Amino acid sequence: MLKVGVLGAGHLGKIHLKCLSNLPEHYNVVGFYDANPEVAAKVSDEMGIPFFRTIDELIAAVDVVDIVTPTLNHYDCAVKALKACKHIFIEKPITETASQAKQLIKLTEEAGVLAQVGHVERFNPAYLSARNYIQNPMFIETHRLAEFNPRGTDVPVVLDLMIHDIDIVLSVVKSNIKKINASGVAVVSDTPDIANARIEFDSGCVANLTASRISLKNMRKTRIFQRDAYVTIDFLEKSSEVIRMKDEVDHNDPFAMIMDLGNGKEKQIYFEQPESLKTNAIQEELQSFAIAINKKGDVSVTLEDGYQALDVATQILEKINLNLNVIA
Repeated sequence: MLKVGVLGAGHLGKIHLKCLSNLPEHYNVVGFYDANPEVAAKVSDEMGIPFFRTIDELIAAVDVVDIVTPTLNHYDCAVKALKACKHIFIEKPITETASQAKQLIKLTEEAGVLAQVGHVERFNPAYLSARNYIQNPMFIETHRLAEFNPRGTDVPVVLDLMIHDIDIVLSVVKSNIKKINASGVAVVSDTPDIANARIEFDSGCVANLTASRISLKNMRKTRIFQRDAYVTIDFLEKSSEVIRMKDEVDHNDPFAMIMDLGNGKEKQIYFEQPESLKTNAIQEELQSFAIAINKKGDVSVTLEDGYQALDVATQILEKINLNLNVIA
């Protein structure tokens, strides 16, 4: 059983503490640290989990450090843990800058430990149910809209919300990026609250990503178009649907949906709703990390994955800032 400690006891940190406590076969939750002593004491009373007075004390007492602090602190916390040769689980975005992420990759290799990034949508049951249907996507459209919440406004919406979809897109499009265009506006905070990005790949695939944190309703949908198939993933409702067209047409089926393509060509349309298991994505990703450590296997979301997502997000922000400067 791995001894684990959590850095950060805010909203997400408390969720991590609960999920880790639900995995007693994998983890022994030794305790947590939070920079606010009052918050630490309150969370400790609520959850019955000890808190440490310093980060160093917590790191010394565990095998795995779960970093759920604000993004600005990710790098410093990770460096401390890696220098102590501890495995690290680090929430997205991996770090504040891409260069910091690169440095963490180097330190992890030197320490001989494992590290995983918390891109939780990789473990969303809707994505897992649809993943095997996605082959050579040619057009992807994502919408990640959220009602306003002051939590998270310390970073642009690209790093707060869009980075989830950036990671998903990069995980399914196996091609280098050719071009990025983006625009965004700050409405209620000091950084962009609404953003749109268009990513073109060498394969010909195009991804159009939209993120907003000042919407009237929540939405987390991804639509993927590929040859003879359309896959839609609802990350919020945890459901997916696959629409496929096949050349084999059954004219004897009165309920068959047949598309006339002209010139005597036809295709039959098939609808599938892959089963989505009722799982807790955060708990699943933390469990997968423990399994990787114990079996000395590969982690599900590597630091390199985290770096790639952050690098693309940074390029998008640079494009947004460039457009804002031009407008100004």
